[in-house]
Amino acid sequence: MAAFDYAAPGDLLIYRLKVERQFTSASMLAGLLADAVQASSLTLPESLVLVPVPASRAALLRRGFNPAAEIAYGLARRLNRPCRPGLVLRAREGAKQSQLGRLARMRSTQSLYACAQHLQGAHIAVVDDVLTTGSTLHSIAQALKAAGAASVWGLVLARTPYHSGEH
Repeated sequence: MAAFDYAAPGDLLIYRLKVERQFTSASMLAGLLADAVQASSLTLPESLVLVPVPASRAALLRRGFNPAAEIAYGLARRLNRPCRPGLVLRAREGAKQSQLGRLARMRSTQSLYACAQHLQGAHIAVVDDVLTTGSTLHSIAQALKAAGAASVWGLVLARTPYHSGEH
């Protein structure tokens, strides 16, 4: 589920967090996502664990932090659920997603993620900032299911509009 479309003013809050390092934006964004989850018809399992999408090594070096993790921490506090960064790991470094088209994104995320432990029967919500093609969430969900997760949810701040002519 997405809290909003990737458009003003939400996109500006994401930019302020990711580029300008305004960590107060993470708290506001987590609040928006928590409000969207609570207002939806979703019934999240009591045992749900929040897992942020792991940042690439290059992004961590550039930013010094993982925006998805900052959002996941705030969301975990608001939903009263645990947050487990590090449960999903990058098995390798992939291409920078924002520079790829739809098909290239889907190919680049195949087998990109792995689980750090066996998750028999666990209920996991993967938290990310922006959903473009869904390839990152799909790849992480595959890794979580392979590790034994009973259910995998996707909770994102913003979704970009899909244009069928994209490659």
